[in-house]
Amino acid sequence: MTAEGFLEGRRLQMARGVLLQCIMGGYPPARFYGSDDSDLALVPDPAQIHRLPWSKQPRAFAICDADELTGESSNLSTRGQLKAVIERYAALGLAPVVATELEFFVFAPNPDPTQNFQPPIGLDGRREDGLSAFSVSSNNGLRPFFSEVYECMAALGLPRDTFMHEMGVSQFEINLLHGDPLLLADQTFLFKHLLKEVALKHGLTVVCMAKPLAHTPGSSMHIHQSIVEIDSGRNVFSDDAGQETATFRHFIAGQQVAMADFTALFAPNVNSYQRLCHPFASPNNACWSHDNRAAGLRIPASSPVARRVENRLPGADANPYLAIAASLAAGLYGIEHKLEPSEAIQGEFEVPDNLSLPCTLHAALERLKRSQLAKELFGQEFIEGYIASKTLELTSFYDEITPWERRVLAAQA
Repeated sequence: MTAEGFLEGRRLQMARGVLLQCIMGGYPPARFYGSDDSDLALVPDPAQIHRLPWSKQPRAFAICDADELTGESSNLSTRGQLKAVIERYAALGLAPVVATELEFFVFAPNPDPTQNFQPPIGLDGRREDGLSAFSVSSNNGLRPFFSEVYECMAALGLPRDTFMHEMGVSQFEINLLHGDPLLLADQTFLFKHLLKEVALKHGLTVVCMAKPLAHTPGSSMHIHQSIVEIDSGRNVFSDDAGQETATFRHFIAGQQVAMADFTALFAPNVNSYQRLCHPFASPNNACWSHDNRAAGLRIPASSPVARRVENRLPGADANPYLAIAASLAAGLYGIEHKLEPSEAIQGEFEVPDNLSLPCTLHAALERLKRSQLAKELFGQEFIEGYIASKTLELTSFYDEITPWERRVLAAQA
């Protein structure tokens, strides 16, 4: 939209079906979004209108709500779903607080998708070989890229906590500061967009796939969650003596009950399960533990005021609005129904059958399809539309034969 049109308050409309567009560009049958495919209104959030610092031509970026023309939020909007979850907490006098940890890879350009991703050539003329995890070395030659990333984050008002080189080859992680869930979802979404745009300026490729390289750790989007009283700001996961509360246990139990049903919301792509099937501290389970990275739900070591639950299932490819909404909705369900969690696990452990999760997109979608809980918390229209869109993507994947199949199976008798 032109700046003049935006400033005049001209309404921007979009076909309702676009909210169910799959990643290849197609759409599920119209019955999933209304046979008329009528319009939605894109309503900009005044707090999320940004001048794009990486663009030479003056441009602005506005994060919008997708609202029906009658004024209410569209059931198909993931941002609207997150706002609805926050409102359910507010009705109880509570406010969730979240933080996201986003991992990503920085690669050289990859014009041929049949070839593996490669790290950029460093200042020493070599490509990184995976020996730089948690290193302060800058021989990868990415300092100009990251300097502009930091400058753009500051210009967009994206505060960062910590930043590090992660375990993978040319893999990095940034932790955003904790705060309001909608704000953090907006910031995570905007940061991913920023990364890719700045990378293009520097002749690089940023990849937020869950598992872009074989034999290498995947990229996660861990979600840290706590709940405070709106009036007092007190963390309801800790009592006055600094001990764990019943609300804390109920929140964990709700996450455990819903995790298998919601796996397709946290791990939305075929590639998501490459990360989960080769764990590397990416646990595919609904166990919980005090500071054990093998558990899907980890309680990081912290002071009582910072007591929180870390959901380690979502990958970097997850929709931040939907992943945060699903995690918080599950915890609230546990609080409302006063559910009790399993026993905490420590050390090495075997995952009980009732706490194991789907390990393929097909299995996760089938589980979601049978979930009455998902339809109760997010509405039948959203869940059925989401499944329809993801089924299109899965079918497209099955329409291709992989190099592994040709290499290994062609010679079989």
